[in-house]
Amino acid sequence: MDHQGRFRSAALEADIPADEISVFLGHLRLSYRLSGGSGGVPAGRFGGEPRLPEGVEWPSADGRPLPFVFAVDCAALPVVDGSGLPARGSMYFFLAHEDDHLAAATGERKYARVLHADAALDEFDLSATLVAELPGWFEPDEEEDEDDLSPFQVRRAADLERDLPHLAELTALADELWPPDDGLASAYLGGYADDEVIGSIAEQTLAGREKAGEIVVPVANWYSAVEKEAHRLSGEWLSLARFPLDDEFYYGSFVIRHDDLSAGRLDQALSVTEFSE
Repeated sequence: MDHQGRFRSAALEADIPADEISVFLGHLRLSYRLSGGSGGVPAGRFGGEPRLPEGVEWPSADGRPLPFVFAVDCAALPVVDGSGLPARGSMYFFLAHEDDHLAAATGERKYARVLHADAALDEFDLSATLVAELPGWFEPDEEEDEDDLSPFQVRRAADLERDLPHLAELTALADELWPPDDGLASAYLGGYADDEVIGSIAEQTLAGREKAGEIVVPVANWYSAVEKEAHRLSGEWLSLARFPLDDEFYYGSFVIRHDDLSAGRLDQALSVTEFSE
């Protein structure tokens, strides 16, 4: 289905200018919500010990098999142009969340793995529906005083108001076509990566470029430089998957560059396991 065309037609019928619709669509991302509810199409399996396709070995670390989180049948997902996800086969997500969280400081990545196999899933207990997502900065923090905004944030907000005067109407239309979450979800595929994750990647990127002698960022300008780099990287990276874990204090996610996902380089996905306490 041409989701962008569907949205564009509905927005034009609401008398919203075509140029403004194009700007909005440039920021709109459709993610897949996987849940055990009856809505959507059967597309995945959560938990347990699935039988992996022939020729696919169960991943391990430190001599122990990695815990399986969920799998999704890519061909069963509603088609979204530009999602970058494999069109066929299945993706399997494995994560030893406690080890992965502790290893984050050292950059060790052996406790999380994403595998892709050509075979389709043979069991389903998750259904997929589409959800509309916009960048987090489209909705300012209501608790944050405008005087506390950085110059970059002020300029960005002004640009948004100038370029999208019908933002409220466009957002409402997107929510109408792809309703927001309803109840608990087992996992999400696609959409925007968490702001904190992108901020961390931005810091690492700038630090790496400084170390290589490519740039010099004055200490007084470091925060501003990270803000700008994070804004740029939010267009390059996306959330491959994010999901709550059985342990209520942990939340797992995988992020990946658009280019790596489109090229099938799932081994380039980064795992970020968050701990709430």
